[in-house]
Amino acid sequence: MQFIDLKTQCLRIEEKITQRFKEILAHGAFIMGPEVGELEAKLAKFVGVEHALAVSSGTDALLIALMALGVGPGDEVITSPFSFFATAEVIALLGARPVFADINEQTYNICPNAIEKAITAKTKAIMPVSLYGQCADFDAINTIAERHNLPVIEDGAQSFGAMYKGRRSGSLTTIGCTSFFPSKPLGCYGDGGACFTNNDYIAQKMQEIRIHGQSKRYYHTSLGINGRLDTIQAAILIEKLDIFVDELEKRQVVADRYAQLLPKHIKCPTIEPHNFSVFAQYTVRVPERALIQEELQKKGIPTAVHYPFGLHQQPIFKQLYPDNSTFPVTELVAAEVMSLPMHPYLTVSEQKQICDALHAVLAEISCCS
Repeated sequence: MQFIDLKTQCLRIEEKITQRFKEILAHGAFIMGPEVGELEAKLAKFVGVEHALAVSSGTDALLIALMALGVGPGDEVITSPFSFFATAEVIALLGARPVFADINEQTYNICPNAIEKAITAKTKAIMPVSLYGQCADFDAINTIAERHNLPVIEDGAQSFGAMYKGRRSGSLTTIGCTSFFPSKPLGCYGDGGACFTNNDYIAQKMQEIRIHGQSKRYYHTSLGINGRLDTIQAAILIEKLDIFVDELEKRQVVADRYAQLLPKHIKCPTIEPHNFSVFAQYTVRVPERALIQEELQKKGIPTAVHYPFGLHQQPIFKQLYPDNSTFPVTELVAAEVMSLPMHPYLTVSEQKQICDALHAVLAEISCCS
């Protein structure tokens, strides 16, 4: 059994992808070819924003967004301690300091009240994460940001396609960012990402940063990076976007089935009533996680942990920013979360196999304890 089945999806669109490859080989514009502009227009329409910028990775999307807002040495950016390393890494790379605010134990997203308590005179921006496919509470977050005159960047690396009160992830803040890493709900066949905004000035600034700070060819008005998306990856994403809504519906069916079949005494995902999650991961919380993972693996069930440590516990951040801050909810959740196989093409029989195996393992552990 595969944790994520990309092969079935690939077969579904193989002919269209092959035709796209032939067209790219014919025109030869392998970097920033016409497919990139086509993709950006489709992404902007889907998300509901004025500007979409296709970039080289989700990490670079966050980096470009921070650079466009002028984040640099001496600044602080408030973010979640429960996320992939890149969320805080890009802040530190610019010489700024990631300041963590603890999470909500039900949704695993950053707690707005904790954000407000973390704001100081050095705060330059707020960067919430929409974890596991569910948007953070952006109305509350934006209200706090407006009160303190701060921009908000959504790290939506796991939530492209998700909705918050009828609005798409990526359209909810000053800048939205996402990742098109292959395992994401919308993924290419390599690295890729995107930035979204309704602000014309910020859009222009991000476009320049993406190509080494150029405002026109060989005329550099600022420092930038090589953040371009390859034409081939853009073409793949165009074809995947055509089936994306159907795949999101299939993901919801899989998630609903898990909720029905899984043992009732483990914690399944809590989705807020105003949210539509894309279930980038289907993450439960279990006791004795390492033992459960080991036993499930023996039964042919793959699992993963997203994430085993809070960012504040990472050795490099403890070295760069030595303090004794603790984030109890993050530390509790990080010790218990376990992600199960999740993709649109997971069959009923496969889900029954997964859930039956988990029932059996939990029963064995209960008998031995």
